[in-house]
Amino acid sequence: MLATDPGASIASIAAEAGVDRRTVYRRFASREELLTAIHEARLTAVERAIEDARLREAPVAVALHRYVENVIAVNRTWPVDLARMLTDDAIRQRRDVSVREVDGFLQRATDEGLLRRDRPEGWASALLPQLMHLVSRQMPELSPGQAADIVVDTLLHGLGAS
Repeated sequence: MLATDPGASIASIAAEAGVDRRTVYRRFASREELLTAIHEARLTAVERAIEDARLREAPVAVALHRYVENVIAVNRTWPVDLARMLTDDAIRQRRDVSVREVDGFLQRATDEGLLRRDRPEGWASALLPQLMHLVSRQMPELSPGQAADIVVDTLLHGLGAS
């Protein structure tokens, strides 16, 4: 709900969840506290996705697919407004650690020859999250594994015929 309506009220959120707004207020003193809890839960899920992918140890192609599949599942489970999420300094700092981990992995993929070296620095790091976000939203009929197949193939092979 918050992904489509970031300004949703506690009453609307409670109604969507099938509970009374007082139930929500017993757990969260304010709307901001609820949003922080949601953002932290999403970030924790991303951190687990990265850990599960074994970006440092697994073969690059395996780790890439596992990471993408995991993050697509997170995107679908926690479809929040990322710009708003990153206004919180503590959450942004935690996210930056994850971004550095993935950036290091993408550099490893480049060093091992899976990604082209002739693209601007940071291109894969900018493109990958956009591809995952796009497939998460635009192709909900695909399982996370099927969606990951498309993202990985697009990242590694592009859309060109050659």
